Amino acid sequence: MARDPDKPSLSDRFTRAVLRADSTEPTEDEGPVTVDEIELAIARADDKERLIGLIAAPLAGAIGLLVAQSMAAHGTTKAASSTSQLLAVSLLVLAAVMLASAWWRKRLYLGIAMALYGLSIFNLHFWGFGIPYLLFGSWYLVRAYRLQQKLKLAKGDGGTGGTGGPARRASPNKRYTPPVAGPAKPAKPAKPDTDA
Repeated sequence: MARDPDKPSLSDRFTRAVLRADSTEPTEDEGPVTVDEIELAIARADDKERLIGLIAAPLAGAIGLLVAQSMAAHGTTKAASSTSQLLAVSLLVLAAVMLASAWWRKRLYLGIAMALYGLSIFNLHFWGFGIPYLLFGSWYLVRAYRLQQKLKLAKGDGGTGGTGGPARRASPNKRYTPPVAGPAKPAKPAKPDTDA
């Protein structure tokens, strides 16, 4: 087969796909830049985050019902039945919190609810259902954390441990008692040498 001279080789295409080229082309938007834009981004989740939450919440309710039904089918005692009912209620409550957080665009609460839901399902050994919720919940929490850090840097408040600004000096301790200036204590007399 003859190779088309205009078509780049496989290694060239892979290199362009994986490595970032140094170019003067405008890059994609890196998010909010001013303090007002960052505060607005912190207050409300964007459309993509909201859509993920609105899709994940009803699925979480359905998964919760399936898991509770599976737990009830394997339990034969009355205690196992009441435990599965309590489990179903708690999973449905977490799904409702996810739905409400996504509806009102509250990123942090949505992340916490998704992570807790994923952890609950994961601990019940339904790993296939739990891992996606854990991942998406972590993603929401990391986005909320990064926006908070970006706001700190934009305001210029780096704090004591950050690299955004100068370190603050420690204030003097109020309980410190300075030494009293007075006559010096007499020196102890030297012991005589008794070896001789």
